[in-house]
Amino acid sequence: MSSILIVDDERDIRELISDILRDEGYVTRLAGNSDECMAAINEEAPALMILDIWLKDSRMDGIDILKTVKRDNPDVPVVIISGHGNIEIAVAAIKQGAYDFIEKPFNIDQLMVVVSRAMETSRLRRENADLRRRDAGSSEMIGSSNAFKALRSQLEKVTKSNGRVMLTGPSGSGKEVAARFIHAQSNRAAAPFVTVASAAIQPDHMEAVLFGRETAERGVEKGLLEQAHGGVIYFDEVGDMPLGTQSKILRVLVEQQFTRVGGTDKVRVDLRVISSTTRNLKAEIAAGNFRQELYDRLNVVPISVPALDERRDDIPDLARHFIELLNATQGLPARELSDEATALLQTMPWPGNVRQLRNVIERVLILGDGSGPIEAREIPGGGAGPNGEGRVVLSGGLATLPLREARELFEKEYLITQINRFGGNISRTASFVGMERSALHRKLKSLGVVTSGKGNGLHGRAGADEDDDD
Repeated sequence: MSSILIVDDERDIRELISDILRDEGYVTRLAGNSDECMAAINEEAPALMILDIWLKDSRMDGIDILKTVKRDNPDVPVVIISGHGNIEIAVAAIKQGAYDFIEKPFNIDQLMVVVSRAMETSRLRRENADLRRRDAGSSEMIGSSNAFKALRSQLEKVTKSNGRVMLTGPSGSGKEVAARFIHAQSNRAAAPFVTVASAAIQPDHMEAVLFGRETAERGVEKGLLEQAHGGVIYFDEVGDMPLGTQSKILRVLVEQQFTRVGGTDKVRVDLRVISSTTRNLKAEIAAGNFRQELYDRLNVVPISVPALDERRDDIPDLARHFIELLNATQGLPARELSDEATALLQTMPWPGNVRQLRNVIERVLILGDGSGPIEAREIPGGGAGPNGEGRVVLSGGLATLPLREARELFEKEYLITQINRFGGNISRTASFVGMERSALHRKLKSLGVVTSGKGNGLHGRAGADEDDDD
């Protein structure tokens, strides 16, 4: 349960209110003047404030504090405590955003009714704010290949900690899904997940976007760091962050607080930081484009997200997942994949990785001319295949070779493609191509294809030994 901040210059009154509320199970914090009050709010915004209208020996009175709170934390209900002679001022405070007022000397039953209603209001506001801030991006991890299992195992190890994670891998490989998986499995799952698209924000706007700003005309505009308070801030493509901003982010990581652009007050935040990059940040550091200190702070737990070429076993499951997703979200046909289409998807090049696969599936479902299984001919970018007469169209290079050399080259490339398709599993490859496993090994040896170690398929060589049948 979030705390209730009680602000009153009379110690006996604030402690009496605190004792009453604690007996009812509430958590309270106390402040005797405006400075203590503002420090408590900056440390952690309360769920509710009970605020005396007059504060002796304070820099700000209750009205000033109310204005500041409603400007900086508009979702926090403020209940005004007012003496009999200050009812008009209390009514004026209501007009300025106070939730309610209680007249001194107060009735305990009245106090509890007002507090109970205000706390319920606070809860609903927090839930609505979380829903507005939280991106509904997917955290579902799809796959069963060895490369996927290794990735998921690493991610699961870091979910319960608060350590900073840096995700590396090619564009479109699923780094943000991995970041969301960490968030969804952590004790911060109910808190916001906020993405900073470092490459998409103009450098001269970066600080205002991250830290927020304060202006006389528009008041306080919270930045992404403040919006992520209590949850996860995800720096997508952190290597694109301007150098000047890098130094300020480094300070935030050290101090866990910052000042808004145009402001003077320190804003304290509780964040878990996850970052990702497609760049070689060590090379960027050597070139003077990235700060070594920031890299060291962010790269506490490095995790590599594999390219789709390294997890071809997962392509059928991913394709079916995207079909179901697009059917549910866009109403596209829930079509099956034919065996030929599945084989083609598993053997195609995927420079755009999982993102490209999703786009291909969406395009097929949009342009498809039926509700039956998706056929290989419908898949764009699949390369040469059987034409309408059942003939295979040869590439120019293959067509110029003598039959023996062309056959050997075709067999070599065909078998390597199939081994990669089945994640380096020789038994599954042998079953698909219609050979005994021992015969396949002899054929690979005769073609100069070396098998080595368990793995997920390698370009240009087979990626498994005789013990990788499972």
